[in-house]
Amino acid sequence: MMGKFVTASVPALLVLTFLLGAQGQSLAQTAPAGQAPAAPAAQQPAAQKPDTSQEPAEEETPTRRQRVHDYKKWVYDVGAGANLNSGTTRTWVRQGGFAGTAGVARNGNKYLGLRLDFDFANLPLRDSTQELAQATGASSHVYSLTLDPIINMPVTKLYSAYFVLGPGFYHRAGSLNGDTTLPGSPCNGFWNWWGACQTFNYSVPLSGSFVKSSLYEYGYNVGAGVTRKMPSGVEIYGEFRLMHGSHNGITTDYRPITIGFRW
Repeated sequence: MMGKFVTASVPALLVLTFLLGAQGQSLAQTAPAGQAPAAPAAQQPAAQKPDTSQEPAEEETPTRRQRVHDYKKWVYDVGAGANLNSGTTRTWVRQGGFAGTAGVARNGNKYLGLRLDFDFANLPLRDSTQELAQATGASSHVYSLTLDPIINMPVTKLYSAYFVLGPGFYHRAGSLNGDTTLPGSPCNGFWNWWGACQTFNYSVPLSGSFVKSSLYEYGYNVGAGVTRKMPSGVEIYGEFRLMHGSHNGITTDYRPITIGFRW
């Protein structure tokens, strides 16, 4: 009887096993699309920490560099030398009078700037001029104020040149010592240049004021120079300029040659 029970149970177990297997496959196929069955916990890889040993360092924000100028914005100069006269001035004034200058320039770039200069020049009268004026001694000089565009021309790292041209304002003054000229005497070339005959065109004034001269003139100036830079940064320069002023037909012309320093 036991054998009959076993014989009858085996087919039933086979049918049950087949039905359970088919149901499992059906459940696996009906899982949501895109979701893979969860792997067993033993087979899931451990979470890996990010390796930061080879990551690039955080980039620093670039800072804006200030532009470095290859020129000086402000340049100062001072110099001294002698002047050579020209024009009518040369007739009455001997050569070689002392000349001095001081100035400042504001450069807009490496090549162009604006320069302001104050100049002094001694205009010693010739001995023949003093004899004509019947004076035992005399003094004469001129002050000038000029405002010029300056053109800088670098040649090498050590040497450069420059050029100036512009208007000028001049004040020429002088005095005669021991003068014995009689008031009302006829004018001559010297008295005209001296400025004594501006009011009285044919004779010197009747007062004794003609022994002193004070003239204000407007004109121009032009010049050029070369510089040599020293290790300290200070520059030695040599300059030649032509100065011209006039008023009421009276002229003042001189050419100062100066040597000095720029910094």
